[in-house]
Amino acid sequence: MIVTLVACALMSCVLFCRVSANTEANDLQKDSVLKLYLPREVTIKDDTISLGEVSIIGSNPGKDGLAVRAIKILLGRITMPGQEIVIDRSMILSRLACNGIPASKVTLTGAEKITVRRQQKIIKSGEFVELASAFLKKTPPAGSVCEWEAIRAPKDLVIPEKSEDIKLVPRFAKDAGKNQAEVEIVVFGDGKAIGKYEVTFRLKYKCHRVVTLVDIPAGAVISSKNVKIENAISSHPEAVDWKPPYGLIAKRPLPANTVLGPHMFGPVKPAVIVGRNQNVVIRIERPPLLVTAIGKTMQEGRTGEYIKVRNLNSQRIILARVKEDGTVEPVF
Repeated sequence: MIVTLVACALMSCVLFCRVSANTEANDLQKDSVLKLYLPREVTIKDDTISLGEVSIIGSNPGKDGLAVRAIKILLGRITMPGQEIVIDRSMILSRLACNGIPASKVTLTGAEKITVRRQQKIIKSGEFVELASAFLKKTPPAGSVCEWEAIRAPKDLVIPEKSEDIKLVPRFAKDAGKNQAEVEIVVFGDGKAIGKYEVTFRLKYKCHRVVTLVDIPAGAVISSKNVKIENAISSHPEAVDWKPPYGLIAKRPLPANTVLGPHMFGPVKPAVIVGRNQNVVIRIERPPLLVTAIGKTMQEGRTGEYIKVRNLNSQRIILARVKEDGTVEPVF
């Protein structure tokens, strides 16, 4: 009976030892598996990419120290501001294998690819435009400027190094012309100038425009009865001496609701004083001297105009100015 009990005890001990050994072996095998969780996007501080920075290592290092070795494995380097590097699972397994960790000892979870960026400050192009526009609103380049439109702006600015103090200081750049303005924005990082960037605007000005109220025939006088003055916006500044074209005449028929341009009207021409092939008195008066002669006009003329006149005595053709009384005065 005692022998039987001893035998049973020995058998139980052997079975317990075998189970314990198997459990320990399984635990060791479990500890030797490297578990990596891969996020979709990662931002790093430096330009060197290591596996420990872009993944979450969830295994127990164990005796072989797989996790410790994996953390230090390099996956690449960011060489340009704003650059993105995509790392996929096959690349990670390849780098692990090169460092003595085969794929059989690695368990990957999470994303299929990781997008890696460097921690940096990006100033968008739209931010430059908004700041320059606010600067123009505060200090407009001309009193009649009422609107502006950005036509040239810098690209996004990527500041590779993390800076605690970024300042943008706008100011007027060189003179860009009457219908444009350039705002220069100086970027400072930690008190040092990083660069200068320009935003160019097309300016719009307050102005007046003349619109016909009714059909105006050619030669008719423009007045407040047949046109109206409206406020408008133009790409060019209005002349300082602008005034309504009242008293001028239409050079051609102008339909109703026509916006008048400067080529559509002009001053009233004086009446023709002398006609073509008309005999006129050529008069030279230099007190106390008075000289007269008879001539024939070669073209019609109005007061103040210069026309050609043939002197009938000498048959010479001279240039003479038409006077109000119908006589002409030679030009020497």
